[in-house]
Amino acid sequence: MGVEGGMKCVKYLLFFFNFIFWLCGLTLVVLGVLVQVAVHNTVVINNVSASSAPIVLIVVGVVVFFIAFFGCCGAWKESYCMVTMLKCCGVINATDWRGNFGPGTNSVPDSCCVNDTAGCGQGAMEDSSKVHQMGCQTVVEELLKKNIMWVIVAALVIAFLQIMGIIFACMLMRGIRSGYEVM
Repeated sequence: MGVEGGMKCVKYLLFFFNFIFWLCGLTLVVLGVLVQVAVHNTVVINNVSASSAPIVLIVVGVVVFFIAFFGCCGAWKESYCMVTMLKCCGVINATDWRGNFGPGTNSVPDSCCVNDTAGCGQGAMEDSSKVHQMGCQTVVEELLKKNIMWVIVAALVIAFLQIMGIIFACMLMRGIRSGYEVM
């Protein structure tokens, strides 16, 4: 059943912001490739230490790209699994919310709850039976370590597709400059 009323607005806002993040991730990947080409005059990474800035841009871009992509899909399809992040609370742990959320100093967002129900995070910050205690940074790091091969494969596929696009653009540019008919 689809969401109604105010939640429909939240759905479209979530989709919109995830789409913006998706574009930012794509931009970071492209920027990483452009920096690599500008600095080394080649797309091939010969020296990892000399290419650390482009590599960081590309890796961060790929991570943001995929997380935002799943966020967009989850918001559009109203998929609970895709919208929710790995079962975590706060950056380091649930106490990151101390004094920053809700009435009192011992409350967390309902999304931190083991069973997400309205008001479940009120006064439950340190109750591990009600609230996830592990921070999202740790969960994301573990997820990336566990799936590092897929992250690398995705980065290489995206890089390959972009390189092919650059090659085809250069071929077309050369054909146009030479005066040959390209159709």
